[in-house]
Amino acid sequence: MTNQKKGMLWIIIATFFFSLMGSFVKLGAANFSSIELVFYRSFISLLFLLTYIVMSQKKLKTPYLKKQISRGIVGFLSLAFFFYAIVNLNLGSAMTLNYTSPIFLGFFLPFILHQKIKKSILLCTILGFIGTLLILNPHGDWQSWFAGLVGLISGVGAALAYIHVIQLSKLNEPDWRTVFYFTLISTLGSGLWIVFTDYQKLEWTDIWILFPLGFSATIAQIAMTRAYRLGNTLVIGTLSYLTIIFSCIISLLYFDEAMRIEDVFGAFLIIISGAIASKVSLKSRIN
Repeated sequence: MTNQKKGMLWIIIATFFFSLMGSFVKLGAANFSSIELVFYRSFISLLFLLTYIVMSQKKLKTPYLKKQISRGIVGFLSLAFFFYAIVNLNLGSAMTLNYTSPIFLGFFLPFILHQKIKKSILLCTILGFIGTLLILNPHGDWQSWFAGLVGLISGVGAALAYIHVIQLSKLNEPDWRTVFYFTLISTLGSGLWIVFTDYQKLEWTDIWILFPLGFSATIAQIAMTRAYRLGNTLVIGTLSYLTIIFSCIISLLYFDEAMRIEDVFGAFLIIISGAIASKVSLKSRIN
């Protein structure tokens, strides 16, 4: 099997496990707040990573600590917003709003690189915005609107986090170390958050939801990292939108959450504009 095919296989695995992660967030919402779920997701992933680091005798010390902390904070806030959207919207819509990140990435890059915005990126941004409006549903209730806007902000945060990841990779920071600091900061941030709020007492019966939540997130991150390392970035980036498809199927079959025709059309516009924006962004370099 060629590296390209291996990469494609790994991204399919990643998208499936990201969808599973979202479904366990949805299930956990019956007993826990979204920030509590962020904590358990991050803490369990951190335990898996620490086990790997100790067994592999990896070094955690980094010469780019400030950059790692910055990436961790941005990633943590994006994750918190993303989980809030999953809890308050149907799973497919929340995933779609989070996957506006390639559109925002394409929009932000010219400013970072001091370049003019290309017309194709402006068109993608407009199409993505139209798709977002369809999902947000201008005639819906305020709670849905607010959750939708939070989900959209998670897409902005994901784009900013991805820029940090690219910059760290150019500094030869290993992927596992970047993921470690992200999960560490997310664990500490969400842990401090819930200390000052009312939180649900953990019961043994909750383990069947919380452990798979952290496990699926860890597998998804590892698989995604391997996919981008082995496969063509454009192909992998396009296939990553399978997360939306898997999430919509799970949402319909398990949670009985049917997407409106406006949601489907909005998701289509976001996927198309995101794929085009990814292709254009790849032609740029982040220093």
